[in-house]
Amino acid sequence: MADILLRDYDSADAENLNRTAVAAFDQFRDQYEDWPAMLASLSRTSTLSASGEVIIAELQDKFAGAVAYFGPNSQKASFFDQRWPVIRMLVVDPSFRGKGIGRALSEECISRARRDGSPVIALHTSPIMSVALPMYLRMGFVKAHDAPLIFGVACAVYTKAL
Repeated sequence: MADILLRDYDSADAENLNRTAVAAFDQFRDQYEDWPAMLASLSRTSTLSASGEVIIAELQDKFAGAVAYFGPNSQKASFFDQRWPVIRMLVVDPSFRGKGIGRALSEECISRARRDGSPVIALHTSPIMSVALPMYLRMGFVKAHDAPLIFGVACAVYTKAL
């Protein structure tokens, strides 16, 4: 497998990040009751960099994916314990899937949670995420509780003890 380069987000990444988020979720468009609203949110994924640490994955010198890490006590959705670090918006460009990018980005978030001294890390995902959810389960995440629907799509919070 080629080496995946992980690096911190730079403002020059905004367009690639927003495009990749839209492309990564496009396969789920029919699952969302309000795809235009979800699409609008995805197209602003780069704004997560204002409050979280966005990590970029490159493969073969190309933008391949990204994830946002929100550390302990950073502002996050109310359905999360505010003391927990969380993984948000893990996205992989469809043309780079199956190359370990999602796992590498997830492991980097876990490393940052350990750096921050947290005993747990959390995320929320949906059963429609038929690749991501099994990956998280293999990595040791367990379902904690249901979360509010996102435009009609069922979601749950998952945690991993560190």
